[in-house]
Amino acid sequence: MKAEEILAHVDHTLLKPTATWEEIRRVCEEALTYHTATVMVPSCFVAKIRKTYGDSLTIATVVGFPNGNCSTEAKLAETGQAIADGASEIDMVINIGMLKAGETDYVTREIRMLKSLCDGRVLKVIVETCYLTEAEKIAACKCVTEGGADFIKTSTGFGTAGAKLADIELFKKYIGPNVQMKAAGGIHTRQEMEAFLAAGCTRLGASAAVKVLKDEIKE
Repeated sequence: MKAEEILAHVDHTLLKPTATWEEIRRVCEEALTYHTATVMVPSCFVAKIRKTYGDSLTIATVVGFPNGNCSTEAKLAETGQAIADGASEIDMVINIGMLKAGETDYVTREIRMLKSLCDGRVLKVIVETCYLTEAEKIAACKCVTEGGADFIKTSTGFGTAGAKLADIELFKKYIGPNVQMKAAGGIHTRQEMEAFLAAGCTRLGASAAVKVLKDEIKE
């Protein structure tokens, strides 16, 4: 698989708490140079990116991040502001505790409300697999499907573990036909990126992707 093909599936990500505008700007420049799918950034930078780069970048941001256990109203407010600022894609974290308690109607309803607010924009749902049993992962697939989200996503990158191929294989069995898969967290090598794409992921969250692959690309 060519480096360019891999990067076209990558959300070029910088979500660390200490991220500065200069670091975010570097990520944006790399995204433009290497044609990544999006830049994935904290929401406080969305408006400035849109003002600086216009429509040349697809901006993704996170909601309820990284713990997922804020109120639905807070997630809706975050989403609405991010959209107003220029975000085209929203990656939300589910309420993990609600899922583990069996409150799947709550989780599904929250996803559905955010998807409605997105109004055609892409919604990815982070289920944070490292905290879930197999049965809970299956339940999460149902919530994401019934909530009408565009993607199920493995991880925030801030949990106890990141993406695993076994979870992608499980997702494939239980998500609906309109749900795509994003692997994120702990993806550091070309081989790992290729493996997740081969397993059926259409998007990768990989902050290291550009660094790993850029030398293969003739500018």
